[in-house]
Amino acid sequence: MGNDKELGIYIHIPFCKKKCYYCDFTSFADCDEIQEKYMDCLRRELLYKLGKIDDSYDITTVYIGGGTPSYIDSKYIKDVIGILMNEIGKKQSENHQLNKCEIEITIEINPGTATEKKLQDYMEAGVNRLSLGLQSTNNNLLKEIGRIHNFEQFLETYSLAREVGFKNINIDLMLGLPNQTIVDLKDSLEQVITLEPEHISVYSLILEEDTKLYNMVQEGRAKLPDEDTERQMYWYVKNTLELHGYKHYEISNFSKPGYESRHNVNCWKQKEYLGIGLAASSYLKGERYSNISDLNKYIENVEAGKYDKNCIVEEIQNLEDKQKEFMMLGLRTIDGISIREFKNKFNQNPLYLFRNELDKLSKEKLLTVDEDSIRLTNRGIDLANKVWMEFV
Repeated sequence: MGNDKELGIYIHIPFCKKKCYYCDFTSFADCDEIQEKYMDCLRRELLYKLGKIDDSYDITTVYIGGGTPSYIDSKYIKDVIGILMNEIGKKQSENHQLNKCEIEITIEINPGTATEKKLQDYMEAGVNRLSLGLQSTNNNLLKEIGRIHNFEQFLETYSLAREVGFKNINIDLMLGLPNQTIVDLKDSLEQVITLEPEHISVYSLILEEDTKLYNMVQEGRAKLPDEDTERQMYWYVKNTLELHGYKHYEISNFSKPGYESRHNVNCWKQKEYLGIGLAASSYLKGERYSNISDLNKYIENVEAGKYDKNCIVEEIQNLEDKQKEFMMLGLRTIDGISIREFKNKFNQNPLYLFRNELDKLSKEKLLTVDEDSIRLTNRGIDLANKVWMEFV
């Protein structure tokens, strides 16, 4: 492949069976009647945007997120991937042909919505990576955060995915949940490790305003672990997963060697991506923009052929913006920033360019800097937001 102009595609499916109590993503329950119309508009937007991408790009990753993509009929997913592969086939020159299996195609699925038929359809369409939302193995905790499944349903879905033939599965876990203890987390981790998934993501709960859980905490109906307990949970996860052969490669992500999420790694390396669907974000030619999050307006604009009316430009970057963002994104990863990569990309030395920020953060023992790389210390991992703010 070897083409610097890699492009990721993100496809947003905003429908759910039920909205989780902590979720602030653009997603809707009880909107089944509009799914077909939305998916038709999404296909039209996909064709329109791919038509505007020049042929020098290689599309190397596709990520279908939500919402709950496995909630909708799998025929829609097959259609979208079919259109995408057809367009990729048309655009490729004979010099850099990518076959389907070389493109990482991920879909998020949830227990309780992913049937054997759907999993088979995803596999036939070319999906080669699943991201399975578990969050906890404790059924009481799952109820408290509004998940629709229990642990037994998760095990059934995981087992079906393996039987269908999926060899690259991520499992999502969460820490810092209401009433969650270290023992709860330990149990979840032990049971997940036994399943031997290729990838495990472990996210700290972020309490977002205007979510049901936020209101529950404000009203005293739910109590979150304190900050020290949440940090103990995090380090327990990190140490345990590393002992079991998982590489900690980004703040919240662990994988067996060679199973890092290519889509996410490319985002952290500041590679370009195109967002399709409601509220989907894009990064192209130094511009960051996203689609509007009003479902009816999005459909109305696409049906009228006014695709650009769905687009909100959030940032047009100059060179300094790009350099700062490269630092901030790179410092999400555990290996940190390669000084050689920065020099190759910007023809400047980050050690000189950001000498004041690096000096300050090094003195605060948040960063370690050597000839090859700049990366977070263990203290820096705990205070990562403070580090990133230096490059905003």
